[in-house]
Amino acid sequence: MAQINKPSDYFNTKLYTGNGSTQSITGVNFQPDWVWLKDRDNATNHMLFDSVRGTGKELHSQNTDSETTQANTLTAFGSDGFSLGNNTDVNNSSQNFVSWNWLADNTSGSSNTDGSITSTVSANTTSGFSIVSYTGTGANATIGHGLGSTPAMIIVKKRSVAGSWYVYHQSIGNTKRLVLETTAASTTDANAWNNTSPTSSVFSVGASGTTNASGATHIAYCFAEKKGFSKFGSYTGNGSTDGTFVYTGFKPAWVMIKNQTSGSYKSWSIFDTTRQTFNVNAGKTLYANKSSAEGIRGNGSDSSTTIPGIDMLSNGFKCRVLNDEVNNTNDFIYMAFAENPLVGTNNIPATAR
Repeated sequence: MAQINKPSDYFNTKLYTGNGSTQSITGVNFQPDWVWLKDRDNATNHMLFDSVRGTGKELHSQNTDSETTQANTLTAFGSDGFSLGNNTDVNNSSQNFVSWNWLADNTSGSSNTDGSITSTVSANTTSGFSIVSYTGTGANATIGHGLGSTPAMIIVKKRSVAGSWYVYHQSIGNTKRLVLETTAASTTDANAWNNTSPTSSVFSVGASGTTNASGATHIAYCFAEKKGFSKFGSYTGNGSTDGTFVYTGFKPAWVMIKNQTSGSYKSWSIFDTTRQTFNVNAGKTLYANKSSAEGIRGNGSDSSTTIPGIDMLSNGFKCRVLNDEVNNTNDFIYMAFAENPLVGTNNIPATAR
């Protein structure tokens, strides 16, 4: 399969300003299927929407809340973006927002019978991203993901009732899981993934009340690595301001990093090159597990601990801050999406900032 030469055809960050009424956000470059919104100026919910669950159906990455339907949030997936109602979490007047947008297959999904549980899947095999909806059985099971290649990372949320966000990552293996809404370390859990690695057609779940609760609906976001577009890896920090360099094979547009050990300041740190246009990419960090405003650690400032920062380079990223969230001497996992491939099949090289 050919390398992706224009990553922004599949993932894009779009900034906008709320107007307190209704508005359509354009300039995404495609019709998004997964839209993740955050008010940058205030402590508010992360607002996650997708085309499989449908408009108005929100989830919050920073808590365990069940799915909520509010008609005045995301009201439509458009051909070049999305439309919003007057809900303050997505469209507060004069406030600055970020949207992170992923392309699946521009549908509400289709039936997939590859696993023992029939799922509804919207998948993009080119970019390695799929949205998977299914109903749990409470017993060991497999679920079709539609990617045609093996997922490197899976994020699962129970929708119909409250529950954690469980994360599978290839770097920690099938016997452990991470939790998106907390700072918790990777934890051994045989029931989360049934101690079984995903395949090119299915991922496995055990008798888990989080990934496979009987009778509960779940949503899964599945990612396979694609050369020049996405990378899901790990690194060991060196505890220095001249930090670890992490090779991705492309110039990152978006990176999320998690320290695998527990602690108060070991959050899921999100960086992108749209909110911060120069190196060091610091001071504008958002945290998937925190409602805090941009650049504020936790739900308030912490003057004793430095805000995490990284350099976005032509072929990866480099930690530039001695910080528990990105570069102490622990082990870290990350997910990254490209701004440009290092060298595309069109022979156009990426350049450093």
